[in-house]
Amino acid sequence: MNPTLLIELFTEELPPKALPKLAASFANTLVAELSQRHLIHGTPRFQTFASPRRLGVAIEGVASQASAREVEEKVMSVAVAFDAAGQPSMALQKKLEKMGLGLDAVARLERKPDGKAEALYLSQSVAGEALAGVLEGILLEALKKLPAPKLMRWGAREVQFVRPVHGLLALHGSEVVPASVLGLQAGRHTGGHRFLSQGPVEIRHADEYAATLAANGKVVASFEARREAIKAKLDEMAAALGCSYAGGDALIDEVTALVEWPVVLQGSFEADFLKVPQECLILTMQQNQKYFPLLDAQGKLVNHYLIVSNLETADPSHIIHGNARVLRARLSDAKFFYEQDQKQRLDSRVARLANVVYHNKIGSQLERVTRLESISGAIAGLLGADSALAARAGFLAKADLMSDMVGEFPELQGIMGTYYARLDDEHEAVAAAIEGHYHPRFAGDSLPEGPIAQAVSLADKLETLVGIWGIGLIPTGDKDPFALRRAALGVLRMLVEARLPLDLKALLAQSAAAFPAGVIAEGTVDGVFGFMLERLKNLLAAEFPAADIEAVLADAPSRFDELNLKLAAVAEFKALPEATALAAANKRIRNILKKNVAEGSSLPAVSAALLQEAAERELHGALSQLQAPVQAALAAHDYTAALKQLAGLRAPVDAFFDSVMVMADDLDVRHNRLALLAELSALMNQVADISLLAE
Repeated sequence: MNPTLLIELFTEELPPKALPKLAASFANTLVAELSQRHLIHGTPRFQTFASPRRLGVAIEGVASQASAREVEEKVMSVAVAFDAAGQPSMALQKKLEKMGLGLDAVARLERKPDGKAEALYLSQSVAGEALAGVLEGILLEALKKLPAPKLMRWGAREVQFVRPVHGLLALHGSEVVPASVLGLQAGRHTGGHRFLSQGPVEIRHADEYAATLAANGKVVASFEARREAIKAKLDEMAAALGCSYAGGDALIDEVTALVEWPVVLQGSFEADFLKVPQECLILTMQQNQKYFPLLDAQGKLVNHYLIVSNLETADPSHIIHGNARVLRARLSDAKFFYEQDQKQRLDSRVARLANVVYHNKIGSQLERVTRLESISGAIAGLLGADSALAARAGFLAKADLMSDMVGEFPELQGIMGTYYARLDDEHEAVAAAIEGHYHPRFAGDSLPEGPIAQAVSLADKLETLVGIWGIGLIPTGDKDPFALRRAALGVLRMLVEARLPLDLKALLAQSAAAFPAGVIAEGTVDGVFGFMLERLKNLLAAEFPAADIEAVLADAPSRFDELNLKLAAVAEFKALPEATALAAANKRIRNILKKNVAEGSSLPAVSAALLQEAAERELHGALSQLQAPVQAALAAHDYTAALKQLAGLRAPVDAFFDSVMVMADDLDVRHNRLALLAELSALMNQVADISLLAE
């Protein structure tokens, strides 16, 4: 069995947030290149290693020499290879010479079809490549493909890498594979923990790497193993205190990338700091110190936290106390900012937004706030809520951007505004809307609660969409610097999930009207509306079939509060045995009307006197009987019942198309039959365009 190949780069501390991607890229490229050279057979089995100071991979079953193999190469087409007499052409002779072959090789050429023509192919045995001969080139390819936009130079060597590299380890089983990259020769030694290791660590065999490094170097080389150990200890210590910890997967990943020999410790801070809003303290601990704040059963911050240290010692008290001193300074800053901010009312900060440019083509943040105030109040009125409260919330929505706390921690915008509004005795709905209007901030985030917060959130996102689009900054490809896609999805989620009875196109027009004349380009409302309809289709695609979505959105509706009800109704309609035939008939009707009725023109009402055939009289009667129950179901918002009523039309519709010629010679009869089909189409397509469900 072929031995394991171990490759490791020993470096200075790598960027923690980029470490998993760097390690994955390094390992995947090495494995792919080795497989391509047939040095690995079957499905590759490998383990990736990544710590603050190393990138590595151990690949099982790597051959020292690839086996010889038969390679088939296309030489040229038969038509070019031989002259009229069937003799090898000059083109073929020259090609064989270039391949190092003579005319005697013609007998070894095999004719095979190549598309519409025949071609000549040559099969020959090719010697396999040796690992020692190709490893250096493979390593260079892996380094070139690393996702590292910024590189460093160091020392006298003219080499570049993410961070200075001090060692290259390359072992095939117990043998060193000769290779040289980044000015380093491959060996069997690596570095251990910066403080806990006794010196360089010798790796005698590739399979002993992780165990030797842990025992002699005090390094857990596997990122996954370190992460699991850290999480298990965090869970254990938090549970022992009756708490949970804040931070989640992102912070655990970052801390895992910062330590080689993780030790979890408990620290604490003075309870007096808990007077500061807990979001400020949590952000300070997580962002600045990489600590895990602890929360009680009610989700309230307690004055204890967990530290993931990179140093194991018999007495960790000096580590705990040192971290506490640093944290105390950070929390003191947060407390100072909070106390200073309270010396001014929140509304007194609004005027200073005049000095903050929103965009040079659409003015300052103060001008934007004026628009938000107006739009928020108008939307609240449409929702039956207090317009004055919504306007007040819109006025204060961005005021905390001028606070010291948000200046230090931009992530707290909205959150601090809510705290300061409550301290100023603003109405609770106004205070809550200041933070709530930023929701949803990302996919899956919660929606703003209550009509005041909903009104301000819609105003904020619609103003952004109309304003930025209206000055020509339309998203293209993957470029969306003003996050218009995110704003659009936020609006759509509120309209659909909260079932808000609002007309999107009217909201866009209202937002556009809030800008000064001439600022917003003509066609902006239509452009943004079309853009949002496409986003809506993407949003719904995770839950509903594409055909159903296209059917319900066929006529570009601008209200979405009953969209889910209509989609559910379409799903039930499709389950009916009559659905397929009705959808096909509806498609036929649409095509007939499109072909024979000019757009924008109208047909006369159906005349019973002009109904000549029994089948058309029967269809007209069935339509007349269904009008009332269908309209009653629609009025009751029972879209399922409305669509199920259509099942009764299958027989008369089938009979009509079997025995009635729509395009009769008599123009009056023809127009009457077209009018009958138009009436049928109107009845059938009030919930969705049924024709789009036809296969």
